[in-house]
Amino acid sequence: MSGHSKWAQIRRSKGVNDARRGQLFTRLGREIVVAVREGGSGDTAANFRLRMAVQRARDANMPLDNIERTIKRALGGAEGPSLEEITYEGYGPGGTAILVQTMTENRNRTVAEVRNAFNRNAGNMGENGCVDWLFELKGIIEIELAGKDPDELSLEALDLGADDVEPVAADSETLTIYTDPSELESMRKALEEKGYTIVKAETSMVPKTKAEITDEKQAHQLMRLIDKLEDLDDVQGVHTNADFPEEFAASYQ
Repeated sequence: MSGHSKWAQIRRSKGVNDARRGQLFTRLGREIVVAVREGGSGDTAANFRLRMAVQRARDANMPLDNIERTIKRALGGAEGPSLEEITYEGYGPGGTAILVQTMTENRNRTVAEVRNAFNRNAGNMGENGCVDWLFELKGIIEIELAGKDPDELSLEALDLGADDVEPVAADSETLTIYTDPSELESMRKALEEKGYTIVKAETSMVPKTKAEITDEKQAHQLMRLIDKLEDLDDVQGVHTNADFPEEFAASYQ
């Protein structure tokens, strides 16, 4: 398991405070609004992107009333700011690649905040196209192991059509499955029908190759940079190709 994945699990296990939860709901709301406006429909059966956005919101325990209000507001068209999706690219400590996905109504503000986060946290913002070729869009599903044999579960996922399964560490509580983005929903349904508990199902940018970090200080600098980027209001997601030992993730404060 990559250090970055382990770090993500540690962060989730610490829980989400009220401020973070409010920020998360804001981001999920933006995703729903953009999905409705781009898909031209508030019907999840006809709008795949909306269906995925609503599922992410439900997975995060966003109240159903909030989801429905957000869809209705987006269908109103004129209400609310005009959101623009922009991806920024850059480099972190150890030469790691970083993608920053944003949704904003003010690109000048957003680019200034993203650049400032890079500059103040041992990173460098790059030009468009400098690192995006190192990533590819994948469907990602995490399921609870709950005492099940990870090897058998991995084989079952591959038999169902998964592209790949991430190796499982001894203390892992979940199994991560990678699929073609178009197969994400069908894979999720197939696993649920077999009785597995889905922790997360989403599309995300996944690195084609990993950049190994062997210095603990650099690993902590990178984690701090990603934390600062994720704290920005306009940031929807941050992705890196970093790979480092699990103990570096566990010792990060």
